Amino acid sequence: MKGLTGKEEEIMTHFWEKGDLFVKELLAFYDDPKPHFNTLSTIVRALEDKGFLSHRVFGNTYQYYAAISEEEFRQGALKGVVKKYFNNSFLSVVSSLVKEEDISVEELKKLIAEVEKGKNRNK
Repeated sequence: MKGLTGKEEEIMTHFWEKGDLFVKELLAFYDDPKPHFNTLSTIVRALEDKGFLSHRVFGNTYQYYAAISEEEFRQGALKGVVKKYFNNSFLSVVSSLVKEEDISVEELKKLIAEVEKGKNRNK
């Protein structure tokens, strides 16, 4: 999955939160000075080219909608970070979090218990 720029991610957030939108409707989510319609339209088309959005035709305009869920995006982004910075090892990620004290041993134990509980449910 291709990554998103900051502006692209901001626009995708609107689609994930609000649902189907016309580019003109996106303008309402911005404070003054609002971005130009053509600027938003260009970014939306780029998001469609990347596979994040799709559209329906309404007369001479398009209504866009999210082609992937926010959860699918998060999972893809996480996998990308793990691959790029942790040699594709989730164990290295957890180890790094423990070393940096971003996750406590107690939280790690809870995580292990949740994983084990999930595996038992799938049997």
